[in-house]
Amino acid sequence: MPRYRLTIEYDGGPYNGFQAQDGQPTVQGALETAITAFCGQSVRIVAAGRTDSGVHATAQVVHVDLERDWPAATVMNALNAHLLNEAVSVLDAAVAPDDWHARFSAEGRKYLYRILNRPGPPALLDGQVWHVKRPLDIKAMQAGADRLLGHHDFTTFRDLACQAKSPMRTLDVARVEGVGAEVHLVFEARAFLHRQVRSMTGTLVEVGLGRWTPDDVAAALEARDRKACGPVAPSAGLYLTGVDYPDAA
Repeated sequence: MPRYRLTIEYDGGPYNGFQAQDGQPTVQGALETAITAFCGQSVRIVAAGRTDSGVHATAQVVHVDLERDWPAATVMNALNAHLLNEAVSVLDAAVAPDDWHARFSAEGRKYLYRILNRPGPPALLDGQVWHVKRPLDIKAMQAGADRLLGHHDFTTFRDLACQAKSPMRTLDVARVEGVGAEVHLVFEARAFLHRQVRSMTGTLVEVGLGRWTPDDVAAALEARDRKACGPVAPSAGLYLTGVDYPDAA
């Protein structure tokens, strides 16, 4: 039974998150329905990560096992034909080794958070960015982000419903940069806790607005207490932008 690796993008706005749920529109449900329509096979796909309701992806990775040995291009084109009415697109398909796993073979994940930082609200980017009217101090935000780098107990920035066995994570990249009228926050790690990126982003925006100092971020991290976290950023501005795998994958 051949295993296929699919790279997909989606607008998370119409969906109640990635993971399949009875009676709710989800990214997983849309993709599995398209697979069944294509080949008649009922499947359960596996993703590199489960994004929340409203969160987008430009390079989510999933795998699926199909009964027939289809050309990868055929799989991609057929699925896209059955996804025309969905906000999901298959960008690439490839045959993967039988022991390759979209989640467990991953060595790193990359997220982007987009903030529209201007007085006027978004007319074209509604649902795609977080609109913050007041000017943000990018240098101060970067100084706060630097306090989060490295291996830490991220309990403060972990959702109470997080099911991870440990709050310990290593944050490899935390970068804040201005891109036109937007402020972009880029985070990279092997794995993240539930809503960790949105929690860190909301806290760093408090720094950008002058309500927190970078040292307050360090103190919040050290507190290891969810109550010490700043506001959680809305889902609309968050994107899963990449998943890293070993070169041989």
